Amino acid sequence: MKNEKSEVIQAVEALAHEKDISVDMLYTAIEEAIRVAYKRNLPKDVVPPTSVVARMNRVSGAINVYARMLVVDEVTNPSAQIDLAHAQKIRPSAQVDDIIEQDVTPKGFLRVAALTAKQVIMQRIREAERGKIYDEYVEKTDEILTAVVQRQDDNNVYVELGNTEGILEKREMIPGEELREGDHVKVYVLEVQRSVSSNSHAPQVRVSRIHPNLVKRLFEMEVPEIAGGVVTIKSIAREAGSRTKIAVYSSDPMIDPVGSCVGQQGGRVKRVVAELHDEKIDIIKWSDDPAEFVANALNPAHVVEIYTADEGKMCRAVVPDNQLSLAIGDKGQNARLAAKLTGWKIDIKSESQILGMEDMEDEYGNPIAAQTQNYDVFEPFIAGDIGNEDDTL
Repeated sequence: MKNEKSEVIQAVEALAHEKDISVDMLYTAIEEAIRVAYKRNLPKDVVPPTSVVARMNRVSGAINVYARMLVVDEVTNPSAQIDLAHAQKIRPSAQVDDIIEQDVTPKGFLRVAALTAKQVIMQRIREAERGKIYDEYVEKTDEILTAVVQRQDDNNVYVELGNTEGILEKREMIPGEELREGDHVKVYVLEVQRSVSSNSHAPQVRVSRIHPNLVKRLFEMEVPEIAGGVVTIKSIAREAGSRTKIAVYSSDPMIDPVGSCVGQQGGRVKRVVAELHDEKIDIIKWSDDPAEFVANALNPAHVVEIYTADEGKMCRAVVPDNQLSLAIGDKGQNARLAAKLTGWKIDIKSESQILGMEDMEDEYGNPIAAQTQNYDVFEPFIAGDIGNEDDTL
């Protein structure tokens, strides 16, 4: 019997080492399993003690079940109380109102308990493993990971993330991108959810290929000036699979933020573009002057003038006649991304359209003054000296 118990202790420690789980956690799981098994295996005519604990000796492996009993002068509840005379046989110093632990381990109980305990122990091990994986990956939320495509169905692509599996929903995939088994791709971690049931193998990690922060993290990996905090990505506007605009700023006047992101011969931005399925990327210089920022954001069009309202974050951009369609973009994409990047509502007009206009109007032809009394005058900004500081790939 002693050898069997010694083997139990060795098995627990070996299992803990193999699964990289705390030995104390496994001991606690075994003790809880023994406690539950004791109550389940009592004869139906026996009233179980109200409070039961099980203890496993960490050296010998001996297991005992104890009923925790309140010492009283007269017993009125046998399942929770013990009289003083019997209590002092267990512990001579016992007094009324003390708690005494009475050994109630049945003979031959360990064999029965082991069968019941096995399932509970394995369940605790699975829970511990899932907990470790959850703790590992929840810290990676809002980061990017390298994923390996494993399989896909009609709704999702399943990717290997190292110690667990990630779910890339079809709506989070870059439009037009075809992923094949074995492909290595960068993914952005949206969220990590704990297992929804005991049958789940691991926490659920939802990832994305279309989130704007995927672009941000890729540039952080490629551009040391961003990783070092000298260059900052101020804002991102993205239509995944088609075009992205990013606004960058340098805290060091000697470092060009746009050039840093582009890299020598465009090497840095090209690597980002390749990872994003050849998505076009406009890198523009951020400015705390809204008019200058808007003018830069409308690249590749050259902006002649910007008129900004005093309030409401509305502006009008004037471009050469031959660049009106360029400023607006295919199906309005360039103007839409510029507005999203800057946070300003932008009305784009050509020079010929602006000539002869006595009052600035909104897109519906209404005078601004009639819309809001607080900004009936736009302040002009001549954009010719900006040079539209940006780069596009």
